[in-house]
Amino acid sequence: MTSAATRSFNFSYGVFRPLLSALGMGPKFSRVELDGDTLQVRMGWTFATKIPVSQITEVQPRQGLVGGIGVHGWRGSWLVNGATKGLLAITVEPPVRAWAVGFPVRLHQLTLSLEDPDALAGALAR
Repeated sequence: MTSAATRSFNFSYGVFRPLLSALGMGPKFSRVELDGDTLQVRMGWTFATKIPVSQITEVQPRQGLVGGIGVHGWRGSWLVNGATKGLLAITVEPPVRAWAVGFPVRLHQLTLSLEDPDALAGALAR
């Protein structure tokens, strides 16, 4: 349940939206929410985390090629995306726990694909 103060930001999806939806990673099962002092990210059953806003040290648009669509990570850097455009990189210090495919992982940098990455960047800057 979300409170009245919760702001939601939609993942962006490209041509793989039907496939990601069939795999339980589409818009129906995924969300990015800013609820007070916590950023919550979920992409279906494949990724979930809660990040205290006080631990977000940098938010930058990301350009260039990405290593795939879906959920990918290595050594604390995670890409959670449905498209290759609208990417926003969020740096977290100290790292927080996230869950990828049911396993706990360390999260230091999170890159998301969003319909409106500037809206989330602006909300986090406040």
